[in-house]
Amino acid sequence: MYHPFSVAETTKAAWTIFKKNFVTIIVYSVISFLLLSILGVVIEYVFSTDSFAGTTAVTFLTIFVQAYTTLGLYKLIFTVIDSEYYEFEFNQVLPAFKSIVSYLIVVFLIAFIITTFHFSMKGLDAYPNLQTLIEDIFALIALYIALRMMFFITFVVDDQSGAFESIKQSFDLTRGYFFKVLTMLIIILVLIALPAILSQHYPIISVAIIFTYPFVNIILAVTYRKLVYSHQDVDDDIAETN
Repeated sequence: MYHPFSVAETTKAAWTIFKKNFVTIIVYSVISFLLLSILGVVIEYVFSTDSFAGTTAVTFLTIFVQAYTTLGLYKLIFTVIDSEYYEFEFNQVLPAFKSIVSYLIVVFLIAFIITTFHFSMKGLDAYPNLQTLIEDIFALIALYIALRMMFFITFVVDDQSGAFESIKQSFDLTRGYFFKVLTMLIIILVLIALPAILSQHYPIISVAIIFTYPFVNIILAVTYRKLVYSHQDVDDDIAETN
């Protein structure tokens, strides 16, 4: 049965998936967190170097591992969604190298644009009012673009799309659903920001990131799938399994 996109139904479906696969997803999140923490310690105390080449190599290694664990989480999410009625093997949740490269291209592209804009604004230090106006306009445009391309990572993982192909697909997917996607983004940001704010007063709450981080990514993955179903006018399998 076809279901039009619904914010409430999407959030409910994400929560259902999270509950059904809680142990699997949390174990993966903990392992990823420990892996990145160990890598950080090793880099700081073992491979720390003052050379440009060494620093660059360490930075790329860190970014690669972060990309691998992030895409691995999405691969796991899509696998548990698609494998609800049968068991899956570990190698099914390993992200393809092509996907990692595509993801990194988009990340580096975004970083390049932001860095270039930041340095270009230095030339307007003598005109603070104009500088502020341009920065505000850039921030609004950046927010809009970020909203339209927020599903590039799901296309990279689920369709193994290339970097620029995934951006185009995300723009196409969000067409006609701007405010609903904006609502989902606000929900995601609240779930990320709330523990961060509370942890400043109660540090123990910072542990909640182990739970909120995978959950917000499940929300993003489910939103992506439901938007795909809405565009294709096909059976909404996620909604039917709630």
